[in-house]
Amino acid sequence: MSGADDDLGGWALPAFKPDEAIQTLRRELRALGLTEREGRFERRGTAIARAAVDGTVIQAARVKRPSRGSPEWIAKTLKHSGDVRNFVADLKKQLAAWSHDDD
Repeated sequence: MSGADDDLGGWALPAFKPDEAIQTLRRELRALGLTEREGRFERRGTAIARAAVDGTVIQAARVKRPSRGSPEWIAKTLKHSGDVRNFVADLKKQLAAWSHDDD
């Protein structure tokens, strides 16, 4: 049987540091034009995303569709820096699509 280390050629990924990663995530979300308020990230007063450290991971979510009422959230557990990058990339695509729909 091969272990995870064997799959990586004997190299281990660096340890995920959620406290550092959430700071990076916050910067990335602000760079997308979102405003942080009470643990949520908003665009024009509408909740778009949220993120919080939960032990050794980040519990993140984005809305299925922007809504002034009760948004429907799509949750994602971010366990490593690749997950953080993918979350931001996905959100960036969604923001572009929603902006296009608004036009």
